[in-house]
Amino acid sequence: MTLRALIFDVDGTLAETEELHRAAFNQTFQAFALPWHWDAKLYRELLRTGGGRERIIHYMRAFATGPSDPAEAADLARRLYAAKSPAYQGLLAAGRLAPRPGIQRLIAEARGAGVKLAIATTSARGNVEALIRGLFGADAPGWFAAVAAGEDADAKKPDPAVYRVALERLRLAPSACVAIEDSAIGLGAARAAGLAAVVAPSSFTGDDDFEGALARVRDLDHGEDGAPVTLAHIRRWLEMRD
Repeated sequence: MTLRALIFDVDGTLAETEELHRAAFNQTFQAFALPWHWDAKLYRELLRTGGGRERIIHYMRAFATGPSDPAEAADLARRLYAAKSPAYQGLLAAGRLAPRPGIQRLIAEARGAGVKLAIATTSARGNVEALIRGLFGADAPGWFAAVAAGEDADAKKPDPAVYRVALERLRLAPSACVAIEDSAIGLGAARAAGLAAVVAPSSFTGDDDFEGALARVRDLDHGEDGAPVTLAHIRRWLEMRD
């Protein structure tokens, strides 16, 4: 089937955002007078849990910290995550975050070729829109024909729910789309939704297992043959798989 759309993950895929997320979590913990600090090693492990609120709940359970009552723990996680989002957006506004190599070029090629763009992420919609505007300009959110964010699916990656929402909004079959991901849980979500996925690991996910990916590349400017990843490469990989 003809390639009709590219569906992008956000954090770690469009840009190396995870250090900003980690800093925003730690700022929020400090603001709530919590004796928690997520260093880079711990955060790499926590990223195996999709969704910021879910990540906080997992942390409380794994380290037996926070309220012992599940309802109170869930409420604390909700309040922390609500406070963390503006902290993250403030860091975005103050920083100089750049798109990962090849992202802007592949997006421009897809737009010029009439291939639709979409987003499928566990991140909050406000964070997604702030990042896209910061990376590509004020009008950039309008480039994406469908945005499926954390609020749009109850289950987080590796559950395929958010990809299914994106496909429904695109009104396309999985075989007409390719996902662009950076993590094992993202790859698992894409594959469970019936999508092929090109994976470019981020600085936090290089040790993940990417078995089953359509292709694993260093980044979109350095494909399997060392050349920039283009729509032609993606189509060829799909033909080889079939």
